[in-house]
Amino acid sequence: MDDKDTRGEKPSPRPERIGVCHRVTNESDVYVSVDLDGTGSTQVATGLPFFDHMLGQLGRHSGFDLSVATKGDLEVDAHHSVEDTGIALGEAFAHALGDKIGVRRFASSSIPLDETLVNVALDLSGRAYLRYEIEFSPDTAPLGDPPFEPQLAEEFWRAFVSSSDLTCHLSLAYGKNTHHILEASFKAVARALRDAVRVEGTELPSTKGVL
Repeated sequence: MDDKDTRGEKPSPRPERIGVCHRVTNESDVYVSVDLDGTGSTQVATGLPFFDHMLGQLGRHSGFDLSVATKGDLEVDAHHSVEDTGIALGEAFAHALGDKIGVRRFASSSIPLDETLVNVALDLSGRAYLRYEIEFSPDTAPLGDPPFEPQLAEEFWRAFVSSSDLTCHLSLAYGKNTHHILEASFKAVARALRDAVRVEGTELPSTKGVL
């Protein structure tokens, strides 16, 4: 039997890398969708204006299309809303990433914001690990209304990393302004994720054959 002549045929389109998660608990109702090959378009509503601002930075600077809608028990505090949003975003990200064939996998980023510099290195490893070296004193004022406690950023990243199975090292080189430190950290992770998910080949970037 003759081989089929495929000359002139268009290559098969790359599958869409879109993930969706709807997570409902007694403490929150979170809907997230993410398109890894988007344009940086974001729609975010968590009831926490500063957190919305940070997630907007994450979507914009990663180049992902990101939609987040969170309804949580803010009358208790913001912890459940922030952590559960991280869990849902991580699950949606992992689903969008799929089999990881051809991705760059490793990436790092250093982002300045005025007096602040934040460093990030990450690996789409399939192994959840967060090293977070950004500390705030207990009396650091919260941001926004309802208030976002600066320490909640670590809870968000831990939840995201755990549910997406990636390795992330996030550290503050130097900085003073709380807003600048948090914003630079979200931008730094965003830029590293943008590079890490980039498709550069046709094979899984692992000698193990598994990620």
